[in-house]
Amino acid sequence: MNAIAALSTADAATTPQNGDASQAATSAFGLGFDALLKIILTQLTYQDPLKPMDNFQFVSQLAQFSQIQQGQTSNDRLEALVSAQATGQATSLLGTKVDVPAGSATLSGKVVAVVFDNGAPRITVETDDGQTISGISISSVTQVRQGK
Repeated sequence: MNAIAALSTADAATTPQNGDASQAATSAFGLGFDALLKIILTQLTYQDPLKPMDNFQFVSQLAQFSQIQQGQTSNDRLEALVSAQATGQATSLLGTKVDVPAGSATLSGKVVAVVFDNGAPRITVETDDGQTISGISISSVTQVRQGK
């Protein structure tokens, strides 16, 4: 078991992370999916042939690895879905009239542009008196009407 502990410590420090998705798929020990696979392979390599690992334990560990990988895949797909939904919502506001709170008052105007700042949609509104206000988060929009 000393070889396993040494390997897991070394792998935790040297395993390259694959963005946020790999960081999300870490065990309670902070190891990524690749490091966990290396540990189980090391266990199989160094186990005593006269006392092999219990089949139930082995299958249980494989199931845990599978769950980690499925969770990582689900998170990646949900992130893509949320991003696509935010993009669709933002672009559907083009040409509509929106109300945006500005302190105690409410500004009304037509959405003339959509910009994506680090993946977050921001709109540009042209008010009825000709002012242009940009960088407004779509979450701050309080009302949407058909524009004319």
